[in-house]
Formats: sequence, structure tokens, C-alpha cells
Amino acid sequence: MAPAGQFATYPSLRDRVVVVTGGASGIGAATVEAFAGQRARVAFLDVQAELAEQLTRRLRESGAPPTVFLPCDLTNIESLQAALARIRQDLGSVDVLVNNAGNDTRHSVEEVTPESWDRTLALNLKHQFFAAQAVIPGMRQIGRGSIINMSSIAWMIPSTNVPVYVTAKAGIVGMTRTLAHEVGKDNIRVNCILPGAIATERQKRLWLTPEYEAEILAAQALKRLIEPEEVARPALFLAADDSAAITNQTCIIDGGWV
Repeated sequence: MAPAGQFATYPSLRDRVVVVTGGASGIGAATVEAFAGQRARVAFLDVQAELAEQLTRRLRESGAPPTVFLPCDLTNIESLQAALARIRQDLGSVDVLVNNAGNDTRHSVEEVTPESWDRTLALNLKHQFFAAQAVIPGMRQIGRGSIINMSSIAWMIPSTNVPVYVTAKAGIVGMTRTLAHEVGKDNIRVNCILPGAIATERQKRLWLTPEYEAEILAAQALKRLIEPEEVARPALFLAADDSAAITNQTCIIDGGWV
């Protein structure tokens, strides 16, 4: 478990419009909760409607500001664009975009097909670019913005049994760097977070065996598992005005693995 403590409040995030993709579970849900706790106006996209409803109910019961859930298959770019257009219409221009959604289903080199290659890139890379493209015009109009792309240390270790996923996560870093220079003149910042092995419910259910946990702790400098909230809190900093001079950067959150 992460150590208990008092964490930062960012006044600049209050009432800002924040969009989180893949916000119904895991790191995404922790990110939605973190921004809601800053009194931001949060909208999130996901295909997991039941988990999304549970999250919005939990936030409502906690007294957080209302959050907006829009069901959306992010691999359908037209649906993604329509959802982001609706958010802009209902809430105003997006101040913060957290491109969180991804899928690290294991796969071998031998089993990759052209179709599975395209599907994996669509799940992990393509939607991040088009979500950013959709919110940039509104950010330009209001004269500010923070785009936070979720990559992974997977391409740095490097990981095995996920070759196309690793390719996508490396691509996100390159995309972050070029977008930062494309839109920096508009006072829009673009940064990237690279989580390590995060103890989400999905990881615990599918892959976090005692043997794999031992491998993680042997590789990390910190000898404990990293929780989703520990990825969400640095995202708050990168979204807030406190980090106004930070762009084109990668933030590694992995307990000292790489």
C-alpha cells in the first residue's frame, strides 16, 4: 500500500474542464477521482458502462462535483470526436486532456496479424492523437491547455510478450514531443507519464502473480507495489498552473525500475 499522507491542492484546477479517456477503472478511475477532488469539472470516456456508473455514484456520494460519463469506443474516431464535441458544447473548451486509455493484453510475435497490429495501435496510440487534435482548437481559443499522454516504461525495460503494445507506447513519447513543439506557441503544454507496474485491479486479476510481483520488487528501488493514485497525483501537477513552464517532458512513475 502507498504511505498515508496529506496531498497537494491546486487552486488553478478548480472549475477547469478535464477529460479523461479510459476513466472507468484502474489509473483512469484514480485520475477522475483525483481531478474531482480538486473541484474540476470532469468528463470521462469509456466502454465499461457499469464500472463508470459505479464511479460516478461513488463520487456523488463523496460530495465531489458532478462528473460526466460518455460511453465511447475510442477506436471509433468519429465517435470519439463526437463525444469531445459534446463535452465542449456542454462544459466549454477543454482545459486538460488526459489520454489514459490503453490495453496491454499479452501477445507473442508469432500470433500478431495485420488485423491485430492495427487493433492494438488503435487501442493504444491512434485515439490519443485524434483526441488531442479535437481539443486543441478550443485550447487555442482560451489561450491555455495541458495534454497528458499515458505511455509506459514497457518500451524502456523492454517488456516481452507485448511487442505491438510496446511499439505503441514508444510512439506515444515521440508524439508527445512533436505535439509539444506544434502547439507550444499557443500556450498549450504536452507531457507524458510513463507508469511502471501499477497494482490496478486488472493487473491483479490477470497477471500480478506472486512470481511476477517478486520480479517487480527485485527490479524496483522501492520495495512495494505502486498504486493507481500514485500515477494520478503527478497528473494533477502536470495539469495545474504550478507546472506552467513544463512541456515536452516525460515523467516516469515506476518506483525506480528504470
